[in-house]
Amino acid sequence: MNDDGAIENRPFDVIQIGETASETRAISKADIDAYGVLSGDANPTHYEETAARGARFEGIVAHSMLTAGMISSVLGNNLPGAGTVYRRQDFRFLRPVYAGDTVKASVTVREKHAADHVVLLDCKCVNQNNEEILRGTAEVVAPQTALRSIPRAGEVRVRRHAKYERLIERAQGVAKVSTAIAHPCDESSLRGAVEAAEAGMISPILVGPEAKIRALADQFKLDIGRFEVVDAPHSHAAAAKAVEIVRAGRAEILMKGSLHSDEVLRAVTAKEGGLRTSRRISHVFIMDVPTYSDVLFITDAAVNIFPDLDAKADIVQNAIDLHAALIGPPRVAILSAVETVTSKIPGTIDAAALCKMADRGQIVGGILDGPLALDNAISPEAAKIKGIKSEVAGRAQILLVPDLEAGNMLAKNLSFLANADAAGIVLGARVPIVLTSRADSVRTRMASCAVATLYADARRHKAAVAAE
Repeated sequence: MNDDGAIENRPFDVIQIGETASETRAISKADIDAYGVLSGDANPTHYEETAARGARFEGIVAHSMLTAGMISSVLGNNLPGAGTVYRRQDFRFLRPVYAGDTVKASVTVREKHAADHVVLLDCKCVNQNNEEILRGTAEVVAPQTALRSIPRAGEVRVRRHAKYERLIERAQGVAKVSTAIAHPCDESSLRGAVEAAEAGMISPILVGPEAKIRALADQFKLDIGRFEVVDAPHSHAAAAKAVEIVRAGRAEILMKGSLHSDEVLRAVTAKEGGLRTSRRISHVFIMDVPTYSDVLFITDAAVNIFPDLDAKADIVQNAIDLHAALIGPPRVAILSAVETVTSKIPGTIDAAALCKMADRGQIVGGILDGPLALDNAISPEAAKIKGIKSEVAGRAQILLVPDLEAGNMLAKNLSFLANADAAGIVLGARVPIVLTSRADSVRTRMASCAVATLYADARRHKAAVAAE
């Protein structure tokens, strides 16, 4: 490549036997995601730590053909360069490529065939340790005339997980937060704690059957030697002990491990020794929806089944406080089946009342509008068609659902039909509570940890300012 960014090719007649060319590139998680989107390859070893380790890899691996694509890049950009026609390749993949590896792709001219301008090249890729990861041959038809051009390869924008990545990166920039983890007795919950600690987000206190936790760590080669382990004989006791640790001021986050949510919440809401405040406890899904520009909060889809108006006021205030701490003042859509107030649908009356409560300062920190149907809450086009003019319609960042059933179905719809990820956190208690599903991936647990860490850090700073 020349100083002006142009590339020049090597026509057939000037190519020499033994001539070489190479390119070096650091392989990022975004590169792996981009290749997955373009190829349609959804193999979880390329996206989920648990699946990759289950396949005996050390972590998330790049697609083999992504590495092969680097050979194509050298052939198309350098040797022979512009005008090359790729005819055949024969590669062996010798070693996995992990996110963060640096790969050098090289080609060397082995043979030339003047009759049809075919060039045969030996191909090789090595990683940053000079270990071979690909070896083989490529057959191309070389250009016959010199060409000079400015590269115009299109930019690929991968939106899946991007919002979570930003939250995780931000969480890595704040001080570690001490976290009591109740009963981390399966691989996903224990690995999530270890990886969140390794990422610099939390300082775990592992609470549960000590022998079982240490055996699990040995089985999956997880280093927990630097973590405090508090012995508790079973899941009920682990939940109670974790809450006790929080009450004693030794932890700023409570995290659920491999036990049922009811066990954790029962300990949190206990009249004696719990973590209740004057605020209603509620759950927020923090969703990374690939087709939506903002992080999308959905509340409450996990704790309050049929909340009344007072409960909804607390639920929305909890979500507003979280959004304000993480992102900024939110636009809140109060969802219903319709966007007009009618006595036939009680939720629309609640929506109108909540908006008036916000007008009177009973709910603060966000802009509320409702009732809004889902389409005109998130789609500017739908809001325009319905003639709805507000700061929220078509641009909502928080969706307050009428009841748990509606919220749960909405969140799972987005997860399974729109490929969204759903981190989870419980608010309204003395500390944020990471309340993930036992089926959640390590990645989702990491995102939930990031949200809780950022919120705990914001609360810490707010308390310090108030104390001055």
